[in-house]
Amino acid sequence: MAKRLQHRPDPSRRAAQVRKLIEFDAETWHALRLLSGDSMKSLQELAEEAFGDLLKKHGRPVTLKQALRESLRRQPANDPRPKRGQ
Repeated sequence: MAKRLQHRPDPSRRAAQVRKLIEFDAETWHALRLLSGDSMKSLQELAEEAFGDLLKKHGRPVTLKQALRESLRRQPANDPRPKRGQ
């Protein structure tokens, strides 16, 4: 029987990790296991890719850098407005 490779998280990311329990029906779980084996990615990597795609689809930032970039306003509140007619 083949050895199962375990995904070992990067120690530098350990403090920022959040764990959640997600339930899948048997068919979905089987399909995910097959995809994991075919693509040579761990279930964690597949989940990160899927959630990243979902956030992009709904126009949400995926990384902190993206969130900060999107939070910049085009016309800051304290800057004078351009004069009309000039």
